[in-house]
Amino acid sequence: MGLEPLFQAWSYFRRRKFRECADVCSQLLERPPGEQELDSEYTVFQAAWNLKTRALTEMVYVDEIDMDQEGIAEIILDENAIAQVARPGTSLKLPGTGQGGGPSPAVRPVTQSGRPITGFVRPSTQSGRPSTMEQAIRTPRTALTARPITSASGGYVRPGTASMITNPDGPFINLSRLNLTKYAQKPKLAKALFEYIFHHENDVKNALDLAALATEYAQFKDWWWKVQIGKCYYRLGLYREAEKQFQSALKQQDMVDTILYLAKVYLRLDQPVTALNLFKQGLERFPGEVTLICGIARIYEEMNNISSAAEYYKDVLKQDNTHVEAIACIGSNHFYSDQPEIALRFYRRLLQMGVYNCQLFNNLGLCCFYAQQYDMTLSSFERALFLAENEEETADVWYNLGHVAVGIGDLNLAYQCFKLTLVNNNDYAEAYNNLAVLEMRKGHTEQARALLQTASSLAPHMYEPHFNVAILSEKVGDLQRSYTAAQKSEEAFPGHVDTQQLMKQLKEHFAML
Repeated sequence: MGLEPLFQAWSYFRRRKFRECADVCSQLLERPPGEQELDSEYTVFQAAWNLKTRALTEMVYVDEIDMDQEGIAEIILDENAIAQVARPGTSLKLPGTGQGGGPSPAVRPVTQSGRPITGFVRPSTQSGRPSTMEQAIRTPRTALTARPITSASGGYVRPGTASMITNPDGPFINLSRLNLTKYAQKPKLAKALFEYIFHHENDVKNALDLAALATEYAQFKDWWWKVQIGKCYYRLGLYREAEKQFQSALKQQDMVDTILYLAKVYLRLDQPVTALNLFKQGLERFPGEVTLICGIARIYEEMNNISSAAEYYKDVLKQDNTHVEAIACIGSNHFYSDQPEIALRFYRRLLQMGVYNCQLFNNLGLCCFYAQQYDMTLSSFERALFLAENEEETADVWYNLGHVAVGIGDLNLAYQCFKLTLVNNNDYAEAYNNLAVLEMRKGHTEQARALLQTASSLAPHMYEPHFNVAILSEKVGDLQRSYTAAQKSEEAFPGHVDTQQLMKQLKEHFAML
């Protein structure tokens, strides 16, 4: 004897078998509309419709809080510019405006925007706001690809088109024929329908219309609808309107999610200090809430205040000792602070927790090498190469193996490793720079110059290629080119002592002429 179909569909939904749940609901919907349930105000037909809507939504659901990728269009055509010249420590757009407290770019590599590379890849942490269109096009916007997203809406189109495939007979709900006013008066159906329109169909305008009608029907007393209107405004780029909705929702119902949405708005408006204050106020009402502490740590990290970020990540671990992002960020901070043995403990902790990927073994290999545990170094890199999912990851492993080869004095192996890096990723500026240094050691000046020019054009934010060009030009007597390159190096890393000494020497030369 089988289960009652609606109960079976609900069971599938609870077990996250959304495809099976939708199929059972479809069979129920093909029957003639049934009688009203005794204990419910809805019929079986309406219950099946509601459940299928929720199942289809869950199949393509993405958490809006972490889904934050800006496309080129959103960055370059941004009309929400607050201040072109922000005060130090108040903007995420200007690199180096933080209070410091972390390793310099000589020790810790930086992204294109001038921020230190984080220990954990998140959407929009790969780089800050590029200053030019060319820089924006070059900038990798996601963790998985080196190509930029052309528009933020591009991240949402795929779920919308994939939703067509979920229903071979066409869309489950024809939005153009819906009477939104009627649905807005049925709160239980309206909430499921809103999420379907917003996440599954990606039709923000209709979702906003439904939310506006529903909040009006609820006499503006339902905080949930205000949050949804705020999400729609955020997706449409109307950040100030979104801010008002989230603030209104917070007055009615204090929720951690609403605080996170509001902080996202402030970060998009380039107001990190306001976002920090919001998180800290939230922590007074929700003490020990991990997502709020983590949000503070992320902002400090983006503002170059590495020491404060590390403190907050440690607070995260006091509340949740299996938080992968906090462990990875503290580990990378220890590594770049010249404490590879401590970093190794954090990465081993990730391995014990079941994280098993190329990046982790890559980091373990580097930590083992710098902690002088040579027996584990090569086996870790071998495992990293085996687990690499794409060419960019393979390139990272070969680049690090090149460093290991330089460390043990095998320059021929280092040369081969850097060449293999470029085979896998032709835009790897660091590998071009290191190959140029090896060519300089061999006395191949012209080849070194060509490689350094490639490196400096691929990564203008790096100071090393500019400094190496300056040294090379000074050796062959081209003082003007040396001075120009040294200026670029100083611009990329103002605190670099060797660049300052070279600039001083060149100025003395020019004064003698």
